[in-house]
Amino acid sequence: MRVCLRHKAFALVGVLLLAGCSTSAPPASETTTAESQAPSAAGLDEVTVQVPGDLAAEPFDEPRKALVPKGWTMSVWARVPKPRLAVWAPDGALLVSLPSAGQVIRVEPSGLGPQMQLLVNGMNQPHGLAFQGSTLFIAESDQVDAFAYAGGKATPERTVAADLPDARSPDLRGAYSHALKSVAVGPDGAVYFSIGSTGNISAEDRTANPQRATVMRVPPGGGPFAPFATGVRNGTGLAVAPDGAVWTAVNNRDNVEVPDQGPSYGQVVPDYVAENPPESLAKLTPGRELGWPYCNPDGGPANLPLIRDVQTNADGSKLDCATLPPIEQSMGAHSAPLGMAFVDGALPAPYDKGALVGVHGSWNRQPPRAPEVSFFPWQNGNLGNQQTLVGGFQAADGTRWGRPVAAVVGPDGAVYVTDDAADAIYRVAPPGR
Repeated sequence: MRVCLRHKAFALVGVLLLAGCSTSAPPASETTTAESQAPSAAGLDEVTVQVPGDLAAEPFDEPRKALVPKGWTMSVWARVPKPRLAVWAPDGALLVSLPSAGQVIRVEPSGLGPQMQLLVNGMNQPHGLAFQGSTLFIAESDQVDAFAYAGGKATPERTVAADLPDARSPDLRGAYSHALKSVAVGPDGAVYFSIGSTGNISAEDRTANPQRATVMRVPPGGGPFAPFATGVRNGTGLAVAPDGAVWTAVNNRDNVEVPDQGPSYGQVVPDYVAENPPESLAKLTPGRELGWPYCNPDGGPANLPLIRDVQTNADGSKLDCATLPPIEQSMGAHSAPLGMAFVDGALPAPYDKGALVGVHGSWNRQPPRAPEVSFFPWQNGNLGNQQTLVGGFQAADGTRWGRPVAAVVGPDGAVYVTDDAADAIYRVAPPGR
C-alpha cells in the first residue's frame, strides 16, 4: 500500500524570502568539575570576516572578527533568513532548512556565487535533513518525510513517521518548547529522529504516546517507529559516526536544584545552575536511557556519571541513576548544542576526524555561554574533549553578532556554517581551499 504525504505545495523556483547571494587534540579527560569545561581555543587566530558588498547588511554593516585555526579564512557565503540545519546533496548543492518559513532551500555553488532556489515549501517547521543515496529525509515538527532527489528537485515519496507531537497536538494545547526534530540515517538504512521534551522537566513526556524526550528508530525498509533511546531531553544534534554508531548532542535541563546535602540542598542557586548540568554528547545503543528528568550528568568533560535530580527524583525511586552508563562526552551547561555532523578525512589535521557541533550559546545564563562551532576529535570510537573551531561571536560584555546552528564540510573541503541570528551561511576554509 502506498503511503501518501499530506498535501503540500512543492515549488522549485526562486523564493522572495531569500536574501542575495555573494558573487564573489588531547585524549578524553577524567576531570570531575564542570568549571573545567571551557573549550580549548589553542592555535586559533583572530581574522576579519570577509563580506562581499552586496551582503553587508546588519550585522555585517560593521567589521566582524572571528577566531579560526591559523591560516584559515572566514567569509559570508550567503544571506538566508534564519537558516538552521544543513546537508550536502549528492549533486554538490547545500540544502538548508528554514523552519520559520516552512521551507527547505537548495544553494548551488557556482562561478557566479551561490545560486539559491526553493526546494520544498509549505511544510510544518522542517528542521532535520539527511540523505540515503538519492533519498532525502526531512523531519517536520509533526512527521518525517522521504523525497526522491534528482535534477535539483525533490519529489515526495512517502511519510516515514506520522502523527508526531508538536504545538498543534490537542493534548499539548500549544505548549511545546522543543517541537523541532532532527533526522539521521544509519548504515543499515534505519531512520532515526528526535522527539524533544515539551518543557524543562515535563515528566509526563515519558508516558506520552508517542513517547517524547526520545530518539526514535524506523526499521530499514519502513515500519512503525519505536524508542531507540529514552530520557533525551532535546537531542537536536543527531548524527552517525564513522563507525556507524548514532550520536546525539543534548540540551539538558535548566534551573536544577543543588543535589548536595547542606544549607543549599534543594535550592536553585544561580552559581550552581550556571555550571550544571553539563550538556551531553552520547553514543546511542538500543534501549539506552539518558535519565531525563530524573537523572542529570555530573562533572566532566568525559565519562560523566548520572546523579539523581532532587526536584524530580529526591529519593531515587523514579530511576536508579547509578545503574545508568556514564555519558561519553559533554560541554558546558547551557551551551545549547544544535546541529551535529561528523568529518572523516575531509579537513586537514588535527581536524580531519571528529564531530562538528553548532553551539548556539545560552539564553539566560550569566555570564552568557558563548556561541561557537566546536570540534570533538574522534578517538578509537569515542569523542575527545571540546575544542573551538570557530569562535568570536560574543563580546566580553556578552553581546553577540551571531549564533551558529550547524556546520557541515562541503565537497570543496571548506566548512559551511549556518547562523540563524545573523541570517547568514559562512564559508570557513583551510589554507588553499
